[in-house]
Amino acid sequence: MTAAQELSAPAPEPVLREDRVDYAPTARAVSLSRHRAARMVLQWGHPGMAGDAALIVSELATNALLHGAIRGRLFRVHLTLTEFVLRVAVSDPRGEQLPCLRRPDSDDCYGRGLLIVAQLADHWGVEPRTVGKSVFAELSVR
Repeated sequence: MTAAQELSAPAPEPVLREDRVDYAPTARAVSLSRHRAARMVLQWGHPGMAGDAALIVSELATNALLHGAIRGRLFRVHLTLTEFVLRVAVSDPRGEQLPCLRRPDSDDCYGRGLLIVAQLADHWGVEPRTVGKSVFAELSVR
């Protein structure tokens, strides 16, 4: 990055609220993380976003459980709120297992989670970590 690019790069938005919890990779953790996300977003004053945030957490946590779990390793749900964006990120220890959108057949029981996330979120993606990955979704604060 050149000096001119560094000067023109926008400063990151200040984080107004943040919540980060590690969960054991169990089915109960998906329910706990979903309820916590809804509660936090409500407490932060955005009741209209609580349902979408809870559904996104549920889908991403389920994917972490099904595709990113390693015995004895936790997954993390991290919520951040800025003036303009609510970001939901779920991290797991399996960096080699990257998620992608797919079109399941109508009789498939699985494979729609990221489609739901993509429909609800204004932006979503995957970020590598030193160990594992984070899958995130961002909702514009209206």
